[in-house]
Amino acid sequence: MVKFTDAPPYQAPGHDKMRTVRLQGLEAGPSDTAWLGVSTLEPGGGTTLSSSPVEKLYVVLDGKVTVSNGNEEVVLEPWDSCRIAPAESRKLYNATDRPATILLVMPTTQPP
Repeated sequence: MVKFTDAPPYQAPGHDKMRTVRLQGLEAGPSDTAWLGVSTLEPGGGTTLSSSPVEKLYVVLDGKVTVSNGNEEVVLEPWDSCRIAPAESRKLYNATDRPATILLVMPTTQPP
């Protein structure tokens, strides 16, 4: 069990004005298949446009988060979710004047 107040923070490259913590998996504790994290995006905060070899699942918990693949973008609101496929480019950003919070699920291992 991990209390949110005890969740270990982590640094992710290309993330600006974001607070990121792990709730399960990796340094937060054992997990066989996935890790779970929460990111708080401050106004104007977000990620650079980039891709990774693993799938990502996002759920907006609070606020509004714009998700872009570099060509199209969509604004996700609380309880909206999206899947980012392996090798798919993605950029997240908070274009509002209040913080936004997202839940992230990613596999614990890289594909072969």
